[in-house]
Amino acid sequence: MVQLVVLGILAVIFLIVAPVSLVGFGTAFDGFSSANFFFVVFLLVELAVVCFLVMIGVRTVRAEIPSARTWTRWLRLSRFASANQLQFSPLDPNPGYPGQIFDDGDHRFAYDHLSRRGGRFFDMGNYRYITGSGRSRTNHGWGYLAIKLDRRLPNMVLDARSNNNLLGGTNLPDALKRDQSLSLEGDFDKDFTLYCPREYKTDALCVFTPDLMALLIDQTQQFDVEIVDDWMFVYSSKPLNMGDVPTLNHLFRIIDTVGAVDTVGAKTLSQTERYADERMSDRAVNMVAPQGRRLKKTFPMITVIFLVAYGAFWIWNAFH
Repeated sequence: MVQLVVLGILAVIFLIVAPVSLVGFGTAFDGFSSANFFFVVFLLVELAVVCFLVMIGVRTVRAEIPSARTWTRWLRLSRFASANQLQFSPLDPNPGYPGQIFDDGDHRFAYDHLSRRGGRFFDMGNYRYITGSGRSRTNHGWGYLAIKLDRRLPNMVLDARSNNNLLGGTNLPDALKRDQSLSLEGDFDKDFTLYCPREYKTDALCVFTPDLMALLIDQTQQFDVEIVDDWMFVYSSKPLNMGDVPTLNHLFRIIDTVGAVDTVGAKTLSQTERYADERMSDRAVNMVAPQGRRLKKTFPMITVIFLVAYGAFWIWNAFH
């Protein structure tokens, strides 16, 4: 909107300058006949600038106005939400969740998301933010599912191996220190890497039991999972197609926390509903000790490789 206002002001200024210039040329050259060439060139330049501004304005308007396909998707999601006692929102700035994808960059907003306010709260949809500045500005798009838990738990992350980069590094915004990783029983390490605070490994194994891990592999193998405070987040490294029925069915299958014991949501709640941090002086307090609230971060491996390569290149050039 600000861009349109600025473009409009500039276009009006040039439209005013054109006739004023016409009079100015006529006065300076004692009539237009003696300045036809200069006047025509100047007028054509002004008209070209106005046309350029109008073109940019039209492109800006087309970019900001949702397409017919977008309106159709919003209408379907709105009707779906009304029929299922949910709340649909096409766009909400800065949702403020504690998960790691929500505290990076700026211009943060959730979009095309469905939530439930009554009963067990959940929210599912897409999320976008921007990092960098100038030419290095990068848009990041995610799909997410947020489920409210009953108890606060230590920060734990299940990093799915299926969506890691070619070097084996995480696709998540934050790389975590490797000494916080915890090996799981069976073949679960082939699908996920589990991270938890070093002092909370026993707590993590009490939450991520083999039956829960089997459900996670079955229902969320392509997703990353994070538990932080009293929230459980499921992350998709690509935005979700919220207008797709199979996608919605899959998400609701994960969410189902009522009357179903064979879902990730129901099993996670049953595993965590009595959790208490023994490091707190009062186990009845729904809190986690400071050392367990957040995982420790490190530099992503790809960043380390880049810095090492750049340093080696700089040293080579300096001595040759």
